[in-house]
Amino acid sequence: MAEPVTEEKYQQYSESDPGKRSVDPGSVKASETVDFETNSVNEKSLLRKLDIRLLPAVGILYLLSFLDRSNVGNARIEGLASDLGMTGNQYLTGLTLYFIGYVIFEIPCNIVLKRTTPRFWLPTLTILWGIVATLMGIVQNLTGFFIARFFLGVAESGLFPGVVYYFSMWYKRRERQFRISLFFGAAALAGSFGGILAYGIGFLRGTVWEHGWRWIFILEGIATVLIAFGAYWFIHNYPDTAEFLSDKERKFIHARLASDSDATHDERFTWDNVLRAIKDPKCWLYGLSFHTMSLPLYTFSLFLPSIINALGYRAATAQLLTIPPYAFAFLTTIAVATVSERLHQRAIFIIGSAIFAIIGYIMLLANKDPIAHPGLSYAGTFFAAGGIYPATALALSWPAINVSGQTKRAVANAMQISIGNLGAVLGTQLYRSGDGPRYIVGHSFALGYLVGNVIVSSLLYFVLSRENKRRDGVAPEVEEVGHLKDWDGDEDPRWRFQY
Repeated sequence: MAEPVTEEKYQQYSESDPGKRSVDPGSVKASETVDFETNSVNEKSLLRKLDIRLLPAVGILYLLSFLDRSNVGNARIEGLASDLGMTGNQYLTGLTLYFIGYVIFEIPCNIVLKRTTPRFWLPTLTILWGIVATLMGIVQNLTGFFIARFFLGVAESGLFPGVVYYFSMWYKRRERQFRISLFFGAAALAGSFGGILAYGIGFLRGTVWEHGWRWIFILEGIATVLIAFGAYWFIHNYPDTAEFLSDKERKFIHARLASDSDATHDERFTWDNVLRAIKDPKCWLYGLSFHTMSLPLYTFSLFLPSIINALGYRAATAQLLTIPPYAFAFLTTIAVATVSERLHQRAIFIIGSAIFAIIGYIMLLANKDPIAHPGLSYAGTFFAAGGIYPATALALSWPAINVSGQTKRAVANAMQISIGNLGAVLGTQLYRSGDGPRYIVGHSFALGYLVGNVIVSSLLYFVLSRENKRRDGVAPEVEEVGHLKDWDGDEDPRWRFQY
């Protein structure tokens, strides 16, 4: 652990030569040497190379993850509930158990990632949940369904926070948000693919089993396992060991990461750094920002087939009608992330996206006869999807760009998902079997949570901007964190938060 830097020490920085505020002379020389050795590296070409090598690989895994967790909504309207003898709200209990397993194992999974490697841990998790997802297709009773859903949540819990931490070891702070948004966009694509696959697999009804829901789990689960085995070869670890990089490119990545983050530090795991995240109020606020989005996100993805089916459409037609809202969500996620990245603004775009989704739920609630006027409710799903997904993607990027200290950032990412998914736990109980077609309770909670997100995002904006102003009066900002030997993480007054 670096020795804490006192305000008296910063006063000395302020009174001395500005060039000494950021790095020591030895570090400057090292940086100049690296620049000399890597002057033939084209930064834009290198970034494209990293994007091509990293984003599709982890994006496919997340697409599979979201597909395997949300395809239960497609299976429900293909006969799942009747075949397993579900009564009342037992289906909702199965959805809740998934998120209980997810929340409990979030932080432990990121600690395992920190102590192993991405190439080992991420594909291994994928194989585990692929096996569970496949087995869900052969469960014979309600108990089996409950057990499978719980362990599916356990196995999937480490992927998203693990990948967010993984990106922080490759990209500069200002580059992570857009990549996280692209990665999260796979969730929207999973919704579209899920609808297409469920529609096609639905034609297998009558093959071995009367209904087609079992084939949805079995075929999609087997595909996950097969792709996961390949992931041991196409997932890379960190820049120092990535085979596709030349020595010059490694040095260049090291130099550019050192210019604005701690990714080049050789930080050993300590429980003290874990506690730093737990004790930081800002980490809890990042969690709350996702908490207020997770309920709308997961109720939408889990219940959209049922919502559309309740408008009077046949099961097969409802599967197809889930595709356009998700496709629209993918486009808005990428568009909002691009503009947000260029303007270096986070909170305002989260708030704007949440308000866009609020309009959708107002449309859904205002339609007093959805069966007679299905178009209004269906249009509302576009607004809901088009706002939920970009707002969630930006909210999830906040700890990745604002938390400094490798272990603290890994824990903060996991905390955010754990706290956030407590909202999903509640959400799984809201769309009850007898509430359709208006689903007043579920839509009202989603609307209220989105309003809550506007409030939390505004609070975070205020807290982070105020803290930056306070630090401006203590010490000048430093960006070349990787060259500092006395760096103490984001608690260091030389660090500036992005909002």
